[in-house]
Amino acid sequence: MENEMDNPYYLIRQSHLPDGMRKTVEVMELLKQQPEMSVLTASKMVGISRSVFYKYKNVVKPFYSREQAYIITISLMLRHTPGVLSKVLDTLSRDNANILTINQSLPLQGIASVTISLDTSHMDFEIGLSIEKLNGISGVENILLVGQG
Repeated sequence: MENEMDNPYYLIRQSHLPDGMRKTVEVMELLKQQPEMSVLTASKMVGISRSVFYKYKNVVKPFYSREQAYIITISLMLRHTPGVLSKVLDTLSRDNANILTINQSLPLQGIASVTISLDTSHMDFEIGLSIEKLNGISGVENILLVGQG
């Protein structure tokens, strides 16, 4: 069995991935959206062969992918306005994220930094959709995915 230290992970921008890897992720998304679709059909739609898909399907995943990790940490910059943090926590709760830790700084110039660690194992979709919802909350100034593990 291969030792994890002998096969490290790298974080790389999508624009720098080889075409085959990038298109493999597109095929995986198509198959997730349309489970009845065959690998051959999805591969042809994005312009790669089935063999390229099978070569990369187990080694490339989107950063927000649920298969990659269940525990994530996000950093938020929130306006010092009553109810903003409550709305953030309520949104995460409705999305079935289990909040593990919350750290909040004192507000400086009307902005507080909040770091939240979440267990996403019970969510029905990828965390990226929750982050989009959080961005829509009035008073949420910035969100950054700090880590996955």
